Amino acid sequence: MSDDALMAELRETLASDGGLDEVQMRLLDSTDLLSLGMLADEARQRRHGQQTTFVRVAEVAVDASALESLGQAREIRVTGVPASVEAAETAVRAVAGQGVPVTGFALHDLMGLASDHAAEFARLLRVLCDAGLVAVSELAVDRTEDPESAVAVVADAGLAVSRLTIQDARGDARLAWVRTVAGWSFPPRAVQAFAPLPRAEGKTAPESEPATGYDDVRQVALSRLLVDNIDSIQVDWALHGPKLAQVALTFGADDIDAVPAVDADELGPRRTSLEDVRRNIRAASFVPVERDGAFESVTP
Repeated sequence: MSDDALMAELRETLASDGGLDEVQMRLLDSTDLLSLGMLADEARQRRHGQQTTFVRVAEVAVDASALESLGQAREIRVTGVPASVEAAETAVRAVAGQGVPVTGFALHDLMGLASDHAAEFARLLRVLCDAGLVAVSELAVDRTEDPESAVAVVADAGLAVSRLTIQDARGDARLAWVRTVAGWSFPPRAVQAFAPLPRAEGKTAPESEPATGYDDVRQVALSRLLVDNIDSIQVDWALHGPKLAQVALTFGADDIDAVPAVDADELGPRRTSLEDVRRNIRAASFVPVERDGAFESVTP
């Protein structure tokens, strides 16, 4: 079969949500970046049309006494590692009740608080849910044992996981994690997004070659094509910057996380974070839709 025929068959399989065989997987791995981007964009638009969501986030440290400024936040995110179950509960209660969904913590840190004891972990999640938490902020796939079972416990407690993340991976390990995530099973809407670009790349293997922008957009595209079990592919505005976020949208991403909720006064009304992210989304030929921390669209 010719390469064109193989590519046509690959496109048909992706459009029908069918599983890829080994030949198609090898073809996908060797596909040039522009063709890969076209396939990923088609997959993205089948799920989300022209819509791109974003969220403005106000972060508060778990050991802070109060949130410094809510700004225009649509999500309040508790950050850091709580020293105890009581500290985690207190931090959530301190910022809940403001009409803005509260998320917080990394799942492996919460499991550590429960000393990896299943019943204690489930109890902790229920305590946080009762305190006002709507979702665990992240599940780091390379830091969390048995993610499928952990997500099921989170869902049983009435919570969701906002995003799966990769903390540290280079080279082949980056794609390996994408394939691993694609093979997991989760309860419906238990995991809202997958953020495939590593957060702290190179710390465990600083001698390895750093990733390039080419590697990053290819990672995003392959994530959209392979990860059928999670609805949104996400990029982080604060971590990766507006330029990479905008390019990632044309390679399969559909959600932008961590847009600042508070703007510097000197920027002026045309340079607010809201206008900046909307402008970048429109420049990528998509329609910006603001959402909240529960992944629900909000009325402007």
